[in-house]
Amino acid sequence: MATVEEIIGRTDPNDVEAILAITNTDLDEQVHAVTDSADAIYTWDYAKGHRPALEKLYEKAKRGQWNGETDLPWETAVDPEAQATAEYELTGGFDQLVDLSGTSVERWGRDEWIRFNVESQNWTMSQFMHGEQGALVCTAKIVETVPWIDAKYYASTQVMDEARHVEVFAKYLDTKLTGHYPINAHLRMLLDDIVNDSRWDMTYLGMQIMVEGLALAAFGLIYQQTDEPLLKQLLRYVMSDEARHVAFGVLSLKEVYGGLTAAEIRERQEFAFEAALRMRDRFLSQEVWERLGVNPAEVIPRIWDNPDRQEFQHLLFTKIVPNCRKLGLLDAGDAWLRRRFEEIDVIKYEHWVDTAEEVDSFALTRELTGEAD
Repeated sequence: MATVEEIIGRTDPNDVEAILAITNTDLDEQVHAVTDSADAIYTWDYAKGHRPALEKLYEKAKRGQWNGETDLPWETAVDPEAQATAEYELTGGFDQLVDLSGTSVERWGRDEWIRFNVESQNWTMSQFMHGEQGALVCTAKIVETVPWIDAKYYASTQVMDEARHVEVFAKYLDTKLTGHYPINAHLRMLLDDIVNDSRWDMTYLGMQIMVEGLALAAFGLIYQQTDEPLLKQLLRYVMSDEARHVAFGVLSLKEVYGGLTAAEIRERQEFAFEAALRMRDRFLSQEVWERLGVNPAEVIPRIWDNPDRQEFQHLLFTKIVPNCRKLGLLDAGDAWLRRRFEEIDVIKYEHWVDTAEEVDSFALTRELTGEAD
């Protein structure tokens, strides 16, 4: 059994200085290679329906396909600066929330904070795009490595979903916003770990439960907050897919985890905790501060304990925690994962509905897709 320090490289999950010490040092990288240690598995049993829940999900996925090029209103005019200005007029800058005196941003005014908001839009969409490519690669790996034909069938639909998500986020960045950001270091480390692990169920846990679960929550929060009509519809379409993806992980791993040893379950608990922190820590926007000429270590520790920021960080776990509970990971063994989630103050979401139970609520309606009855 590993210690917390061995898992995440620090003894305190909330050590901001240690979090900020992890940065992307290869900003010009265009191609990133990761060793995939898994075996590709064929199955000669082609009979559908051994796992009825997965077969049902596969049918939903086929009905839920949409075209990112033609089903979204790309003719919609988007004004990033107007959005950034409206956000500033509503909330002000971080200097309205915390004391930033003595930092290099203490004299920032309206123009600087609006520019920060514009860059934050670019950064957020960039990280979503990078995460979707991670999901594309990981789901292709699931098709290769999972031994069940029902799971291969469903995962193949998710490969198409993820390609579509990368496409629409890239197009939104290229045609509606004002710039790209490289992948965040914490996100890249997690994606590398997921791809590198040889065990197929770890790909499920890392991507379907952790990465997709947090993404589904984040998309939902932004969907509720944004008034930009194109982004709102884009997120609505993407969430309809993401809910199926997370449910796919829950349904598959529920069966697998019932047959693992206590030591194997502990390894999954440790991986889930590491993934949770990597996903949480990527939302600190340190690359935005750096692009604006500010040392993140000056500002982010001041912002870290702000109640509004903390609430946003916690809400990102509203899908992850109940899904971990559904899988039996919270209380397995000595309830190690429960204690870790208590330390980062997200255990309060354990009784929220799990994604396998709510997947139908995210489905696209015929009215939204424009299909005839």
